[in-house]
Amino acid sequence: MPIVRRSFLKKLAAAGGGAMLTPSTAGLVACCDAAAQRSGGASRTRFVKPYGELAPSPECPEIEIPESFRCVRLSSGGVPSNVRDGLTVPNAFDGMAAFPLPNGNVRLIRNHEMVDSSDTGRAIGSPSYDAKGSGGTTSLEVRVSEGAAGVEVELVDEVVSLAGTLVNCAGGPTPWGSWLSCEEITWGRDEGYDKPHGYIFEVPAAAEGPVDPVPLKAMGRFVHEAVAVDPDTGIVYETEDAWYVPGREDLPGAGLYRFIPAEPGRLAAGGRLQVMAVTGSPQYLTAQDQTPGTVLPVHWVDIDDPDPADADTDSLAVFKQGLAQGAAVFARLEGAFHGDGGIYVVSTNGGAAGAGQVFHYRPLSEDRGELSLVFESPSKDVLDSPDNIVVSPRGGLVMCEDGTDDQYVRGLDKDGAIVNLVRAPKVSDDRQPGEFAGSCFSPDGRVLFFNQQGSRQVGGSRPSATYALWGPWEDGPL
Repeated sequence: MPIVRRSFLKKLAAAGGGAMLTPSTAGLVACCDAAAQRSGGASRTRFVKPYGELAPSPECPEIEIPESFRCVRLSSGGVPSNVRDGLTVPNAFDGMAAFPLPNGNVRLIRNHEMVDSSDTGRAIGSPSYDAKGSGGTTSLEVRVSEGAAGVEVELVDEVVSLAGTLVNCAGGPTPWGSWLSCEEITWGRDEGYDKPHGYIFEVPAAAEGPVDPVPLKAMGRFVHEAVAVDPDTGIVYETEDAWYVPGREDLPGAGLYRFIPAEPGRLAAGGRLQVMAVTGSPQYLTAQDQTPGTVLPVHWVDIDDPDPADADTDSLAVFKQGLAQGAAVFARLEGAFHGDGGIYVVSTNGGAAGAGQVFHYRPLSEDRGELSLVFESPSKDVLDSPDNIVVSPRGGLVMCEDGTDDQYVRGLDKDGAIVNLVRAPKVSDDRQPGEFAGSCFSPDGRVLFFNQQGSRQVGGSRPSATYALWGPWEDGPL
């Protein structure tokens, strides 16, 4: 019996049958139910302030945080590093994860969603996958300590750890101690690059310099966003950031994929790529006319060619294979994480209001499971285009917005109330604040790290930033 099958059956037996609502799932459903009952606006949605009012951070006045918290900027993009001689830190900070280091410090691995053309792009380090690819990852070492005034957080080092890739948007951590960095583009030689793009790359947390950049081609070539790994089976779930627009054949939507590795923990050994379909409802549209709490039976279908030759010119070449077999249609799948016995995924602009949806997939057998819509934002006043999403060590949910006007990092408690945790105010109508991304907690749960994206091209005017936020988390749900 294959290793993945044995692990899955063991997990399923331990979990038992029947659907269940855990605190974080129940909070999403409660929030959605409460919002659906209101007569208009966001007036009946509960916003709670367990950590106090938001106010400009004394150390980072460009953002607002709870008055009882502290925040420091650890790193800035587009400028020389203040801890590593000779390094100009790439801009466009995006997805990120935290790992424990043997010396007690924290390793952050951070994506760079650089979108430079092949004429202007240059690799940020060597060895590189493509000399014209300006994206990649940097790895930071952060010290979290106790000082006379309480917790102190400082940057120790930062280095390039993946070079020559493109538009590294999100990704996800693995249980075996690495970061999977995803390219959100399928450009290639037709666009003047030396190599095809649209792949996932693996960066070990222990890396202290640029790794050998190996594209994991069996995991698919498409507009990747995030991944989440089931720690019991090693199966990797992958989201696709593609638009669904009614009536537009060129924008048919996105798929939710899973990669079953031939050897769990060794993704380079190959495996099988599949896409989700709703059983009995081919090409089921999840983006419209959905009711939170409804459970859909789903199954998985194989993608015969995960690395199609025409992906250079058709970024949906993989999804179209699945669509022909009845794959479910999502609208811009972005954030993903493992929790509550399954996988959460975020549709950034799904739903009747186009303001975002959160789904939860729970496996029931090797190739079947249940998909539930656990939240749909009824208004951008409630939640505006959620992107990155993570469970806090205390059970609440933390979501980064990628919307318009003011940008927020928001939390959600088990009763469905929303906590405004961080705010970046809009400066003017023609200058929007950069999106938040990359939220993750330190291994001990004391510190929330997050990014603000900034410019996505070399020479851009808006610097990116990586922040650390900490305070009396025990006063609230996050």
